[in-house]
Amino acid sequence: MIKSLYIRVVVTFLVSVIAGTVIAFLLSTWIFEDQLNENAHINIRNFGQDVVEIYKTLPLSEADTFVNKMKQLDLYYIRMIEPSGQVHTFGKTIDHKPISVTKEQVQKVLEGAVVEATPNGLGTVLLGLPVRTVNGTRAMFLETLSPPAAAAVIQWGTIFATSSLAAGSLIILIASMFLVRPIKTLTQATKRIAAGDFNVKLNIKQSSELGTLARSFEDMMKDLKQLEQMRREFVANVSHEVQSPLTSISGYAQALKNVELPDQERGRYLDIIISEAKRMSKMSDSLLKLSMLESQSHQLQLATRDQDEQIRRVIVALQPQWSDRNIRFELDLQKVQVIADHDQLNQVWTNILSNAIKFSENNGVIHVRMERDVRNVTVQISDQGIGIPLEDQKRIFERFFKADRSHSRKYDGSGMGLAIVKQIISLHKGDITVESKMGQGTTFIVTLPISPPTAG
Repeated sequence: MIKSLYIRVVVTFLVSVIAGTVIAFLLSTWIFEDQLNENAHINIRNFGQDVVEIYKTLPLSEADTFVNKMKQLDLYYIRMIEPSGQVHTFGKTIDHKPISVTKEQVQKVLEGAVVEATPNGLGTVLLGLPVRTVNGTRAMFLETLSPPAAAAVIQWGTIFATSSLAAGSLIILIASMFLVRPIKTLTQATKRIAAGDFNVKLNIKQSSELGTLARSFEDMMKDLKQLEQMRREFVANVSHEVQSPLTSISGYAQALKNVELPDQERGRYLDIIISEAKRMSKMSDSLLKLSMLESQSHQLQLATRDQDEQIRRVIVALQPQWSDRNIRFELDLQKVQVIADHDQLNQVWTNILSNAIKFSENNGVIHVRMERDVRNVTVQISDQGIGIPLEDQKRIFERFFKADRSHSRKYDGSGMGLAIVKQIISLHKGDITVESKMGQGTTFIVTLPISPPTAG
C-alpha cells in the first residue's frame, strides 16, 4: 500500500487521466459526427435569428450596414434575395463556392417557410429564413464558410481534450472553490442592485481578470446609482411642476361652485384656470420636444440660410416682450450662411433671447454679437440682468432646473428651455457655455459648425 500522500495524488491523477483518455477516445468517435452536425445547425439557427431581429429593430439601410460589419461573417455567408430576384450578399467567399439555391427554395422562404439542409456533407449547413423589412419580405440564405475538415478537427480535438481532462480535473475541485468565490460575490451584488441597493462593497483585490471584472462592476454600480438619482430627481421635478398648477386649477374650480360668486371674480378664477392649464400644456410640449430630440431616430432637416437674418427675425417676433419695458438691442452680426436645421435653431435663439429679456431690468440693453472663422460661427447673447450664481451655472442646462429659485413666482417658467437648447446644439455638433456674475448679467456663447458633420 502506498503511504506517501504525494505519490498517491500523482498516481491517482495519472490513472484518472489515462483512463479518461481511453474512454474519451471511444466516446468521441461515436458521438462526433452527429454532435458536429447538431452544433452546426444550432449555431447557424441562432445567428440567423439574430440577423432577423436586426432587420426588425433597425431601418433597412442601417440594418444592411450593421450586418455587413458583423464579425460572424468570418464564419457565415449571407444572401438576401428580393422577390424581384435581386441578390444582396454579405461575407467573404474566398476559397468558398456558394451552395446552389433553387427557385423552389427561394419561393418557400418568401412565403414564410424555413428551409434547412446539409448539402455538402459534414459540418456544412444551408439555412433559409424569411426577413420582413419595410420594403417587403426577403429570402435570406445562410451557409457556413469554415471548411468541414477544419471544423471536424477542431470539434474532435475539443471533445477529446475535454473528456480526457474531466477525470483529472476532479482533483482541483477544492482549489476551484477559491476561484468561484469572487463570482459568487458578484452574483450576490447583482441581486442587491436589482433590489435597488447600490451601496455594495465587493472587496475583491485580485489583479487577475476577475479583479478587472470586479472593478468594472463597481464602475457600473456608480453609474447606475447616478442614473437612479437622476431618475428620482426627474420624477420629483415633474411631480412638483405638475402639482402646482393642478392645485390652482382644483382650488379655483372648487371656488366656482359657489353660486353667490360675483361675475368679476368668476371671470378672474376662470382666467387663472385657463392660464394654469396652458402652463401644464406648455410643460408637456417641452417634455415631448426634449424626448423627441433625445431619441436616436431624430433626424435634422438641414438647409442653408443666413444665420444673422434668422436672429433678427426672432428679435422682431419677441418685440411684445421687450418694447413695453424699453429694452434695447445692440447688434453686431456678420452675414453668415449656415447649414443647419433652422426650425430647431429658431427655438434656440427664441429660448435664449426670451431668457435675456425676462431677466433684464427695464430700460436695459441686450448685446447680440456674431462672428465666424473658417469652420464655426460664434454667437454671444449678453444681458444686464440678475445673473446666475456660480454654483448653478453648471446645472442650468438640466431639465426643470431653475437657477433663480427665490424669484420663481416673479420669473415664470418650467426650467425646460435651456435643456432643449443644449440638446439642439448637441445635435448640430456645437457647444454652448455661460458666463455670469450676480447683479451684472449673463452671457450665453453658442458655437456652431458652419457645415455640421451630418451634412457631409
